[in-house]
Amino acid sequence: MNLPRLGSLWMLVAAFFFAIMGVLVKLGAEKFSSAELVFYRSLFGLLFIIIVTRLRGGSLKTRLINTHMKRAILGFASLICFFFAISELPLATAITLNYTSPMFLAMAMPFMLHEKPRKILLLAVAIGFTGVILLLKPSLHMNELIAGAIGLLSGAMAGIVYVHVTQLGRAGEPDWRTVFYFTLVCTIGSGLWMMFYHFTPPDWSDLLTLLGLGASATIAQLALTRAYRTGSPLVVGSLAYTTVVLASLFGILIWGETLSADRWLAVGLIILSGIISVCFTPRPNKG
Repeated sequence: MNLPRLGSLWMLVAAFFFAIMGVLVKLGAEKFSSAELVFYRSLFGLLFIIIVTRLRGGSLKTRLINTHMKRAILGFASLICFFFAISELPLATAITLNYTSPMFLAMAMPFMLHEKPRKILLLAVAIGFTGVILLLKPSLHMNELIAGAIGLLSGAMAGIVYVHVTQLGRAGEPDWRTVFYFTLVCTIGSGLWMMFYHFTPPDWSDLLTLLGLGASATIAQLALTRAYRTGSPLVVGSLAYTTVVLASLFGILIWGETLSADRWLAVGLIILSGIISVCFTPRPNKG
């Protein structure tokens, strides 16, 4: 596709549409389950990628199917957890918990590279977990604590997902092929979940929300993949936190969500932890 060469700035495009996706997930969760929302989000992207690939005469075959499957399966699990957290928590809180991924990546990479953890990364992890504890501390209801833990789990899995996204980009895999396998696994997985667990028939009034969810998620995913493939991982990882700011604004404007001073401090600590982690985490090897 002849798109502008924005490099790392593609992450700002992704951040905006991820925030829009979060809003639509929260609206859709009033009627649909997390698995159903993942299905509609993924089906749109899958059909879009297939149509564009056919029109451009591209190929969906890959020699890196194992890496694609690892990324897709972990991404699917992370997405289910993320959507559930959005449905149960304030939008800014759910997205902040998902964006703890660099913190978990900082914890995992030294072991993956068989290196001694850097002191600065240990500090980042400590700051991040302080933020997480502070963010969840006011949640006295068990439902919110469970949703918070699931949101945190989505961030942990997302950290590993980004390793695979970076590896696929460095191996020369195009953005749309990476997104294709991700949406394929998500569509099949959530479709099976709906088949054996629960299915809520949509009506015409749901069409705008579901189409908007699919479109915003697909644009965001393509922009994210292009950002990691063409930009600096350090800059991309830092700009990703724009999503938290946008989601906070949307939460205030649409639902009147207000976070207490200690929760805003928690969000700030998690963002600081993430940026430190992004800047000082060793990069995974190519391939």
